[in-house]
Amino acid sequence: QVTLLESGGGSVQPGGSLTLSCVASGFDFSKYSVGWFRQSPGNHKYGVATIDSDGTKSYSESVKGRFTISRDNAESTLYLQMASLKAEDTDMYYCAADPYDFGTVVRSWNYRGQGTQVTVSL
Repeated sequence: QVTLLESGGGSVQPGGSLTLSCVASGFDFSKYSVGWFRQSPGNHKYGVATIDSDGTKSYSESVKGRFTISRDNAESTLYLQMASLKAEDTDMYYCAADPYDFGTVVRSWNYRGQGTQVTVSL
C-alpha cells in the first residue's frame, strides 16, 4: 500500500520560508519520480516541482529560483524548501509519486498524499 505523508505546512509572512517534507512507504522510493503539486478546493491542479529517480529536477516558472526540491532515498523522504514566499503561493500542497520519470514538472500522478496547507499573508 502506497502511503505519502506530508508535513511542514503552516502560516508565514511574505518573504518567509517553509520546508515541506513527505515520508513515503509501500513502494521502492528510489525508483520513482516524486514531486509536489498544489490545488485549492474547486481549482485546477498546478505542478510545482518534480525530481525523477535519476535526480533530474524540474520546476514551474513561478517557483524557479525560490523553491528547491530534494530527496533522501535512504529515508524515503521528499523535501520542498520554499523561500521568498509570496501571497500567491498560498494553497494546499500535495506530495506525489509515479513509477514513470517525467523529465518535467507535472500535475497528475499515480499516487498522492493528503496535503499540507501553506498560507502566506501579513
